[in-house]
Amino acid sequence: MSGHSGSAGLQERFATLQRLLGKALDRLGAGAYAVDSDGVIVAVNAQAQILLGRDAGDLLGQDAHDLLHRQANGMSMARSRCPMMAAFIDGRVRQEERDFFVRGDGSLLTASWLVTPLRINPRETGALVVFHQHDPSGVSLPVSAIQAGLLPELERLALLAETTTQLTATLDVNEALERLVRLVVPLLADWIVIDLVTETGDVQRNLVAHDDDGHITRRADLQGTVFSVPETSPLPLSRALRGAGSTLATPHTYQGPPDSPVAVEQRRLFDHTGMHSAVIAPIRGLREILGALTLGRSTQPEPFTTAEIPLVEDLTRRAGLALDNARLYQRQRKVAETMQRHLLPQLPRIPGLDMSARYLPAPHASQVGGDWYDVFHLPDRTLALVIGDVAGHDLDAAAGMAQLRNILRAYAWSHDEPLSVIVDRFDQALPHITDVAMATMILGRLQPHTGGSWHMQWTNAGHPPPLLVTHDGEAKYLTDGHGMLLGTQARVRRADATHTLPPLSTLVLYTDGLIESRGHTLDYGLERLRRRATRLARHPLETFTDALMEQARPFDNDDDVAMLAIRVPAPGPDTL
Repeated sequence: MSGHSGSAGLQERFATLQRLLGKALDRLGAGAYAVDSDGVIVAVNAQAQILLGRDAGDLLGQDAHDLLHRQANGMSMARSRCPMMAAFIDGRVRQEERDFFVRGDGSLLTASWLVTPLRINPRETGALVVFHQHDPSGVSLPVSAIQAGLLPELERLALLAETTTQLTATLDVNEALERLVRLVVPLLADWIVIDLVTETGDVQRNLVAHDDDGHITRRADLQGTVFSVPETSPLPLSRALRGAGSTLATPHTYQGPPDSPVAVEQRRLFDHTGMHSAVIAPIRGLREILGALTLGRSTQPEPFTTAEIPLVEDLTRRAGLALDNARLYQRQRKVAETMQRHLLPQLPRIPGLDMSARYLPAPHASQVGGDWYDVFHLPDRTLALVIGDVAGHDLDAAAGMAQLRNILRAYAWSHDEPLSVIVDRFDQALPHITDVAMATMILGRLQPHTGGSWHMQWTNAGHPPPLLVTHDGEAKYLTDGHGMLLGTQARVRRADATHTLPPLSTLVLYTDGLIESRGHTLDYGLERLRRRATRLARHPLETFTDALMEQARPFDNDDDVAMLAIRVPAPGPDTL
């Protein structure tokens, strides 16, 4: 097989493993590479690159057997006949005094090799392959030295590499903690306890979990306690939460008179978990202490020793960076969500007219974007309707959207002219008073008409056409009034359009995130939206809006979406 080189996430994993394992492998003085459980090369040392005549970039992510293993005649070797594959599958140590690898230039390397199991992460065992050019004198590789010396260090570094990859791959605090649990339990400990400093400066026992016959189980009865950090307590958890060094602890550590609520909680923890040994380490962020990690053993008989503290501290250092990033992201998202709520308007109450609006952010952006809707009264008490889209889905796009919305309101309010003329003046002014390079928009004017219908005027600046859905379930796009998008500065006369909206019909204004998909044409997206709207025509407007947003939005959409739906009332006395 060709390996996993097509995935950006796996490429990052290979890079992290290579960075940590490669230097350790260099100390062997022989060629060496590590493979994962699929036999894919995840790390390689400098000597192996020299012996094989291949750069690390040519080796990482490739299937080691397919790429390297050959028969004496240079032909590919069947997996079933490969002694290295047999040892790898069986998970045992094996040596061969004379075998063949193919170099990058196609020539054969006659080599002696040793393969031994190597734990890549808590749930995956791969293998370490050490080799050198075949020596007829029969000099063998030092199996015992590799197993006793380098192998444990490689497994420690592989765990740190996996921790880095796993924790930096999420910006959700809870998900990061869950990944940390799966990384260390039961590999290093039977129990894991995570205490985190809250926004108010208190400490909350955020997580207590343990290995339960191969399943990780949370202990909700031991979670949730909130306490302050003792300023002078010499006990391990108190010191860790103040940023002091890591410490070993046993049940006897907390048997004396408690000096703080933390000590009381720690005694309860040891009593209920049966831990006989624990190591407690601070979780440090870039600027502050974020909390503490406690790893405990109850069924594993070996107590923690000081020799294991550096590994735990390496883990907490990576956890601290991941939690710091996740918290920063959550703060930014909260600010962005607040900003978006203030940028998007509240819909006015219009007697007899039913209105509903929705905004969904881009799935991978900052929870804000350049899509917007607006509804406001004009001086003659007719109703202005706007749907628009500034290119981008980030804070810059949201800021540009706010500029356009406010400027458009001023132009529409102060100019008693056809909508096409207002938009043309607006377009000409944009490069002089905003930073927006390009946008699309529909500006409409809605007012009651005879017989219970309503009259809609609009002009379209490069935006997807409005959709009109009748109460009987007929749906059509209003394609008139279409013109150039904003920002082109093209001197082309814009068009106005008019249409009568019959009683109980629904007008849908939307942005392109509702219809665009990487896997389908725009026509497909428009037809999909039309069909969904037809089926929902008789539903209450709020239900109609929610269902249309959910059903029509493409699953592979990566843009934000705004939608404004207006339902004309049944014939009656209500007017604007």
